[in-house]
Amino acid sequence: MSYLQPLALFVLAGLCEIGGGYLMWQWLKADRPGWTGLLGALLLVVYGWVATWQPTSFGKTYAVYGGVFVLMSVGWAWYFDGFRPDRFDVLGGAIMLLGLGVILFWPRS
Repeated sequence: MSYLQPLALFVLAGLCEIGGGYLMWQWLKADRPGWTGLLGALLLVVYGWVATWQPTSFGKTYAVYGGVFVLMSVGWAWYFDGFRPDRFDVLGGAIMLLGLGVILFWPRS
């Protein structure tokens, strides 16, 4: 159960950052209304706050989150933008997932 809380926080932070960035992108690049950009900016602020809920240090949290961000970004692009990951995207994601597991969960002495 102790593994689920940090993972859930990384996913929540990812949704806030990617969702916020996506809404800002839509506002600035796809001519969406101003409230879209405002909501995106608010989500980006919430992302910064959610990231502080992790029990690990800043550096470790952001190192792991960087990998989570890449994986979630590919999934976001697939779902929302019709991007179809190829085998190299999947392989890269699997390698990143392995690395995240080592950084976050490997037993330390």
